[in-house]
Amino acid sequence: MPRANRHFLPGYVWHITHRCHQKEFLLKFARDRRRWVSWLFEAKKRFGLRVLNYIVTSNHIHLLVQDRGEGEVAKSMQLVAGRTAQQYNQRKNRKGAFWEGRYHATAVDTDGYLARCIVYIDMNMVRAGVVAHPGEWPESGYREVMDGRRRYAIVDTPALLELLGIRSAETLQSARQQWVEGSLHAGPAEREDAWSQS
Repeated sequence: MPRANRHFLPGYVWHITHRCHQKEFLLKFARDRRRWVSWLFEAKKRFGLRVLNYIVTSNHIHLLVQDRGEGEVAKSMQLVAGRTAQQYNQRKNRKGAFWEGRYHATAVDTDGYLARCIVYIDMNMVRAGVVAHPGEWPESGYREVMDGRRRYAIVDTPALLELLGIRSAETLQSARQQWVEGSLHAGPAEREDAWSQS
């Protein structure tokens, strides 16, 4: 079967998911998750990737980006996925696929759905039963924004503020905390295909 074409449209927000080969837990160790994050930071520097949120789990990643129309999304995914796999395979003396095919990209409407998608990504490890609160998972955009990280920041806070119509980073932190608390109090979280299926 031929591969689907990917056409990223300038200004659009994309929710990207990429699973490890055969859903293996190839990112179960923090050092491997941190390696993926460091390559994401490199992609931001090299290509100007506009990252709005992310999380690296033990067997897949979620990435929320805004396309600027300069091919930065495809170049960034190639860099991050390729280098992460290459370094892992070299370190483990392993051969074969690291990722399960190509990544999946779903367009996200910025009218209300953007905040819901951000919370969906933030709650990933809570849904998996690994942590009780998103702040407990270090390789995530939630942790970065809530810690107020400035140096080596990956999340493009000004772009996120503009898209959400929020005036300050402090207000974003407060809103994000309220969204997550609301989700936690809503009951058992479930996976929603709408965020990862066309």
